[in-house]
Amino acid sequence: MSHLIAPSVLSADFANLQRDIEMINASAADWFHVDIMDGVFVPNISFGFPVMEAIKRYAEKPLDVHLMIVNPDQYIERFAAAGAAMITVHYEACTHLHRTVQAIHATGCRAGVALNPHTPVSMLKDLLTDLDMVLIMSVNPGFGGQQFIPNSLNKIAELRKMASAVNPDLLIEVDGGVGLHNTAALLQAGADVLVAGNAIFAAASPAGMIAELKQIEGGLVQRA
Repeated sequence: MSHLIAPSVLSADFANLQRDIEMINASAADWFHVDIMDGVFVPNISFGFPVMEAIKRYAEKPLDVHLMIVNPDQYIERFAAAGAAMITVHYEACTHLHRTVQAIHATGCRAGVALNPHTPVSMLKDLLTDLDMVLIMSVNPGFGGQQFIPNSLNKIAELRKMASAVNPDLLIEVDGGVGLHNTAALLQAGADVLVAGNAIFAAASPAGMIAELKQIEGGLVQRA
């Protein structure tokens, strides 16, 4: 199956949020990527439940919710109730990560774990069989428009090799600095889901950019 494109709502025009949501609905995109930031785990604040619930009201595609917050466990049920289909927490924010993953699955959502640029993929070796997705942060989390970190390609390839033996259906998502210039390389390394914000919403035609990102091939058979 072709790779998935998840436009980052953080880069949308919040004065015209419904318009941008409807654009994504009508586009070739697969998911909505929703970044939740608390100003503690990352040096930025995005939005919380009211905005997410407003997105869900109009979204016709799954909400891929990325929690960049401390103590994510206390909010998992609320994010599920607000409409999340996938909930991703950070390895660096969870003391009892296996328990957190179990809690996500208990809500009926798919579970992902994100890794910051400095965190090696080997840290997830004993958890891969329990995960639906791993999110490789290819920039330092907190702000859009940053430059892609090249070593992310090595991390993706290493993770794909690890997962092939124990969880071949694992989705590998990449977030940060994704655009036309590196999509083919990301897919070839083993990525399945590409999060793009600036590249989409700063384009003359956001829907056209989504279509272009979707059409690029990387030479690997991707997983659903």
